[in-house]
Amino acid sequence: MRRLLLPLPALTLVAACSGAPPEPAQTPAPPRAHDDRPPTAAPSPAGTAGATPPAAEPGAPAAEPGATATEPGASAAAEEQACPADMKLVDGEYCSEVEHTCRRSWYDKSNKKTVCEEFEPTPGRCTGAKVKKRYCIDTYEWPNKQGERPEVMNRFHQAQVKCAAAGKRLCTESEWTLACEGPELKPFPYGYSRDATKCNGDHLWDDPDMKKVAKRDPAELARLWKGVPSGSQPQCISDYGVADLPANADEVVSSETTGGWRGKFDSVHTGGPWYKGVRNQCRPKIYTHDEGFYYYFLSFRCCAEPDGKATDPRTPRQVKEGWSMDRVERLAQFTIEQMRGKLELKEQGKCECRPTDILCKTMCGTLLGPGAVDATPGGGAPAAGGEKRDEKR
Repeated sequence: MRRLLLPLPALTLVAACSGAPPEPAQTPAPPRAHDDRPPTAAPSPAGTAGATPPAAEPGAPAAEPGATATEPGASAAAEEQACPADMKLVDGEYCSEVEHTCRRSWYDKSNKKTVCEEFEPTPGRCTGAKVKKRYCIDTYEWPNKQGERPEVMNRFHQAQVKCAAAGKRLCTESEWTLACEGPELKPFPYGYSRDATKCNGDHLWDDPDMKKVAKRDPAELARLWKGVPSGSQPQCISDYGVADLPANADEVVSSETTGGWRGKFDSVHTGGPWYKGVRNQCRPKIYTHDEGFYYYFLSFRCCAEPDGKATDPRTPRQVKEGWSMDRVERLAQFTIEQMRGKLELKEQGKCECRPTDILCKTMCGTLLGPGAVDATPGGGAPAAGGEKRDEKR
């Protein structure tokens, strides 16, 4: 057995991108089997295959759119007052570095990394700095509705504008981690042994056709879909009551990391997708994809300030650098007000778009083709035999 320090951002267990140095996320590269790192191509919002994503420049033209942790016995009434009905209150201490002991692991050759299947069943030991946090987080991934599929294929700024249209913001990397780990700093929201039948995972790699993905081909997106609807995994719930955090769809959050290659982008990926041999834990993150990146298994959820406080939709980095939301809207290619209009149409069942209007379908969340079939959690190949190996550093 080996003790593991799990810091954020300096992760030491399960290198998020197989330990490889960051890539520019501009040049298309073929996907590798079972890799939890999508190809580094970031197709353009217009859906042109192989195109370079729009740069994060303020002058980009706008396109017309078509402490105390909450205990189980805490007052539910107080939590309801602190957060909207569709969100959960997280009130606790985030730890920058957590130590766990891995009892059983196996090595995934395709990702060149070790996956820990079972940790010692004891609460994580905080060896880093503790930070008190109190915030609201969506119970489910966007559109945050039980029974609906997590919405994928949004670029970072598009997800940010969608959260802003709901009066919220993108969660930060530490907020997402704390909501997943719970007060005991668990490696998985449900405990200490990895179980792909609780949080949908372990599906085999299915070789996406990147040209079709770039064009938002509905049939290809439907073929690649291995997700399950939000709230359909009763055991994939953290101690804070937040559902579907690791596995199923991967999620994008806003960076709090500064300096080094991990601090290059505002966009951070967390949770891991539905494939075998990937992260699927609370703490590991991917820092190598820029804000123009999107993918067929990448979703998001929103956070907000509690207790009726105003929520600034900008990320910590944008606040520090003096960004306006106008700049974010230009990069998203639609405004907060335009997105609110689409949300109203969605509520009425009238968010309809022309088949070729990619931006409209992105706003409405209707890119996924009608042939998509929801997966059975853990429906892929069984985990490897738990061969014991040293964890990658």
